[in-house]
Amino acid sequence: MADDLLIRKLVIDELDFDPSVTADGIGVAIKNGVVTLTGHVPSFFEQEAAVRAVQRVRGVRAVAQEMKVRLSTLGKKSDDEIAGRALSILNWTMHSEDKIMVVVEGGWITLSGQVDWGFQKRNAEQAVRKLGGVTGVTNRIVVKPRVESADIRDKIIDAFRRSAELDGAGIVITVDGSTVTLSGTVKAWHERELAEDAAWRVPGVTDVRDRITLA
Repeated sequence: MADDLLIRKLVIDELDFDPSVTADGIGVAIKNGVVTLTGHVPSFFEQEAAVRAVQRVRGVRAVAQEMKVRLSTLGKKSDDEIAGRALSILNWTMHSEDKIMVVVEGGWITLSGQVDWGFQKRNAEQAVRKLGGVTGVTNRIVVKPRVESADIRDKIIDAFRRSAELDGAGIVITVDGSTVTLSGTVKAWHERELAEDAAWRVPGVTDVRDRITLA
């Protein structure tokens, strides 16, 4: 309990310290190192920034994100404006205007279509998440299958071995078709992010499920 109380204080301090997060509307609860964030933030971008801030705190083992996006009057954008900006940024960053379809309803973006690589699916979602007025993103983009499951696993293991920053010894890789599940433990959050990034970049991967925890 004492550790949880200390970690909660550190989390609140980090949220207050981060200039990209409006911490006033965020509630923080913790149990056994698992932090739950509730309340509301003024943008989808801040929602993600708050989660990243919590992950930086020593002792945090996992984060449950239950915050809602509550746009201010100035932050609200029309759906057609959001859709137009989403298409522009996708075409600029990915040259995929003819491959990805964008639908916006109530500020919520739904992406669909087909791409050649798993990282393109992830990058498309990350690009539109940063747009003003966005309240959420659903990613229904499909990745073309390219290789067998065994080949996918071998390529991920090779990618882990090449990384100077990633010790993949504690990570378990499971491949079901073209879906990769990463489990096991790592020493720091950035290792988890590096592992997920490496998995996404393997040809044929259509989805990566991150179940890795901190040791």
